[in-house]
Amino acid sequence: MVIKMSEEFHVVQPAAHNALVEAAYLHRGFNQHESEAAARFGEYAARHGVRTHNAIKALHLDEHFGSSAGGCIPCAEIESIPCRFAACEVWNANKKIGQASAYAAIDRAIELADKYGIGQVSVDNGFHYLWGGGYVMEAAKRGYIAYTNCTAALAEVVPFQGKFPTLGTNPHSWGFPTTDAIGFPIVIDWATSVVSMGRVQQFIREGAQLPSGAGVDSKGLPTTDPNQVSALVPFGAHKGYGLSLINELVAALIGGSLPTLRCRDIPEGEKSTPAFYFQVIHPDSLNAGAYAEERNQISNLKAVLNDILGHGNENCLLPGQLEAMWAKKVEAAGGLLFTEAEIQALNQIAATCGAQTLTV
Repeated sequence: MVIKMSEEFHVVQPAAHNALVEAAYLHRGFNQHESEAAARFGEYAARHGVRTHNAIKALHLDEHFGSSAGGCIPCAEIESIPCRFAACEVWNANKKIGQASAYAAIDRAIELADKYGIGQVSVDNGFHYLWGGGYVMEAAKRGYIAYTNCTAALAEVVPFQGKFPTLGTNPHSWGFPTTDAIGFPIVIDWATSVVSMGRVQQFIREGAQLPSGAGVDSKGLPTTDPNQVSALVPFGAHKGYGLSLINELVAALIGGSLPTLRCRDIPEGEKSTPAFYFQVIHPDSLNAGAYAEERNQISNLKAVLNDILGHGNENCLLPGQLEAMWAKKVEAAGGLLFTEAEIQALNQIAATCGAQTLTV
C-alpha cells in the first residue's frame, strides 16, 4: 500500500521490519536479546516518525563505528559499579549495544524512582543509543518524568564561533506524563546541533538541501549541500553550545572519553566511548498538594497547558505532538511508513544478512 502525504510512503508490517532488523544484528554476532532490543527500538522510532534515528541509522552506526570497528561488542555484559547512594546506580556497559543498555537503564531508574521518588543511572563505556526521546517517552507513558542525555558517538559539531568539530550532537531528552491530561506524553527531545547527522544522511538519501546555518564543509565554511557537510553547527549559537557542553561535562564526571577520540584510533591508555545519563522522577515526589480550584496533579497539568495554548495560541503545537500524530497515521495505515529510498536501504541490509526483503 502507498500512502500519499507530502511524500509517498509504503506500508510495512512491524513483524516484517523487526524480523529484518533482528536478522541483521544476529548476523553481526549480537545475541537474541540485543537483536530484539534493537528491532523494538527501530520499530518505536519508525512508529513515531523519527526517521533520522530509525533502524537504518542504527545499523549504519554499527557498521561504521560499532561491532566491525570495536566500538560496540556483541553479547557484552553490563557491570554494576558500587555506589554509596541508594537511589543511584553506576554501570560499565562494556561497549554493549546502546539500545539494550538504555532500555535496561531506564527500567532500572523507574524501579529506583518507585522506591525513592527519584532514580538515577549513569552508564560508562556505552555505544550510541540513538533517539533518547524514545526511552523517556516510554517512561512518560508509564507515568513518570524522565530525562536522559548522552555524548554522541563522534565529535561532529563545532563550538560556537569555532571551525573544528570537538563536540558531539549531544542530545537532551525529557518526557512528561501528560497522557491523561492531553492524550499524549510531552517529549522534549533535541540534538544540540541545528540538525543531527542522521538528518544529513536522510537529506542525502532524499536528494534534499540542508537549511542554511546548519553545517560547514571541510574548511569550516557554511554549506547547504549535505554531501559537502564535514561538521555541524550548534543551534541557538552560544545557547546550544552551552547545552552541548552539559553532556560533555556530565560524561566527564562519569568517566567519559575526550570528544575527539570517540570512535577513532586512540593513544594507549585513553578511552573512546560515549557515556549515558538517565534520571526518572516519580510525580508523587513533587506533589505539594495545594492546587487551585481543587485541582489535582493531572487536572492542573491540563489547566496549565490550556492556559499556555490559549489567548490566541491555539494553533501552537506541543513537543511530542508531531510524534503522537504520526503514530496515529501509522495506526490508521495498518503498518510502519517508509519512503522508497528507505525501503531500498532496508532491503540492501537484508541482502547482506540473508533476511527476507520487504515487499511493497
